[in-house]
Amino acid sequence: MFDLKTLSPLQPPKMLARRRFVASALNLGVLAALLLWLATLLCAPHWTPLRVALFALYAVAAPWNVLGLTNALIGLWLVHGRRDALGEVAPFAIAPGAAVLKTRTAILMTLRNEDPRRAVARLRAIAADLERIDESAAFDFFVLSDSDRPDVFAQEEAEIARWRRDSPRPEQIFYRRRTDNEGFKAGNILVFCQRWGENYAFMIPLDADSLMSAEKLTLLVRIGEANPQIGIVQTLAVGAPSPSAFARIFQFGMRHGMRAYTMGAAWWAGDCGPFWGHNALVRIAPFAAHCRLPELPGGEKILSHDQVEAAFMRRAGFETRILPVEGGSFEDNPPTLRDFTQRETRWCRGNLQYVHLLGLPGLKPTSRFQLCWAIAMFAGAPASTLFLALSAVLPHVEPGAFAAGPLLAFYLAHLALLLSPKLIGLLDVALTPGGLARYGGAARFWASAFVEMVLSFFIGAATSFAVCLQILALPFGRVEVWAGQNRDALDLGWRDAARAFWPQTFFGLCLLALAASGAPSLALWSAPLWIGYALCIPFSMLTANPRFGAFLARLRLCATPEEIDPPPIFKGLYPASDRDELLDKPVSSVV
Repeated sequence: MFDLKTLSPLQPPKMLARRRFVASALNLGVLAALLLWLATLLCAPHWTPLRVALFALYAVAAPWNVLGLTNALIGLWLVHGRRDALGEVAPFAIAPGAAVLKTRTAILMTLRNEDPRRAVARLRAIAADLERIDESAAFDFFVLSDSDRPDVFAQEEAEIARWRRDSPRPEQIFYRRRTDNEGFKAGNILVFCQRWGENYAFMIPLDADSLMSAEKLTLLVRIGEANPQIGIVQTLAVGAPSPSAFARIFQFGMRHGMRAYTMGAAWWAGDCGPFWGHNALVRIAPFAAHCRLPELPGGEKILSHDQVEAAFMRRAGFETRILPVEGGSFEDNPPTLRDFTQRETRWCRGNLQYVHLLGLPGLKPTSRFQLCWAIAMFAGAPASTLFLALSAVLPHVEPGAFAAGPLLAFYLAHLALLLSPKLIGLLDVALTPGGLARYGGAARFWASAFVEMVLSFFIGAATSFAVCLQILALPFGRVEVWAGQNRDALDLGWRDAARAFWPQTFFGLCLLALAASGAPSLALWSAPLWIGYALCIPFSMLTANPRFGAFLARLRLCATPEEIDPPPIFKGLYPASDRDELLDKPVSSVV
């Protein structure tokens, strides 16, 4: 081990402090302006309990959206207004290209009742890609299973045995299955560190849907070798092409808005960056020594471990960094709206646990803010839902109390705030040389942007209401467990869709009825806020329909750059005997 006291930080602390002051001032300024505007509308002629409640709810719901706006604006300024944006944000990003890797790295995939064939195929593709650039000698592969279904772990063992038979380096492939699932995924990785950690300088944890190119893997290791003060380097993982209509639409919206947003967030986060638990480089020695998770009150286990580990790594003196560069790091998004909302409610439960950790000693102020930010991501959902409900009730309680013009102006400003990261992302692509071509051309890009923008209201409505229900259920002891996830496109029938989304539909129809009866014109121009709830069931069915996914794929609507120009790593997902036939089809139909 080296002495951290002898290492210089990658960026001067005073510079990072100035950036954080600027980002804080921007956020607080925008938030104060919105709240002052709303207060001006609500206070005339006088405050009432209902108006006070509306103001308080908006004050809770708005900060997350304001932060999205300011991050995206800072990122847009950096990318298009600065000569060396990446150098300012991530000075570690350019590592020596020709240097031979001096350390050994473990690539870990944690599994729990996932599809073994699908998961191992991704590891095989990564191994083949490393062979392609002659760098496989520096990496070992570990499949760390917590599966408890006999049919699943039997297939895991069969897939690993088949991979070893086919591999030129079978001695670099390891499989281990636990029987107790203690500590969930974090506990699984802890056992790895205790048993094998001393043999490796770094680990790169992967989820069952992760895929990383050889170039990205070796870049991460070179960054780690060249910068011993870095404990974690998180990559910008983007959605892989998918046959699912829902996944296509969602990840298209995430993709074009991600670069500017992440660049802006990394500019002020600096050495206290995020960690998402996968597709990242982790320095094993400090992780094993300093990142063990504490128990929560009552013996409850931490479910969302990643950002806590990042805070502990920074507390130990090591920097946690994000590499805000697209390419080479992929994941799959949930294939249906139902799967997406289920994932969000699991994350909600885990993130809200951070409330118990905010007072831990020694955490950096920015690390504490990252934990607060993760909490705010979900805490705003019930506030925004109640704000909508009370807004629909207001015309009935106080008919004629507000002029339509000022309310409409505030409403449009609120919509712009909600959509600002997406709108700024669209501008980023349009301003980038060759940006539109990467998405299949200007016509396809703008048509896709319109489709995604409209349908994002459905995704947002369904998700926020599901999170609201999850938060309401917390006092009754409901716990979301870490289990296998559906990662492949499946159709969704009326019965399953109605069972999943009848609460959203009921809420949306109530909003419509209240708006139409209290102020008929309100029902029309407030449609973006209630229609996503009211039509949630047919939307979930449409976006889960394989025929609709195939239709979007044929038109290349909502296509990401990897579908337009597939990178080599995707070819490694399939046996050579099947490759020619598969690659004759659109990437979205086979990945």
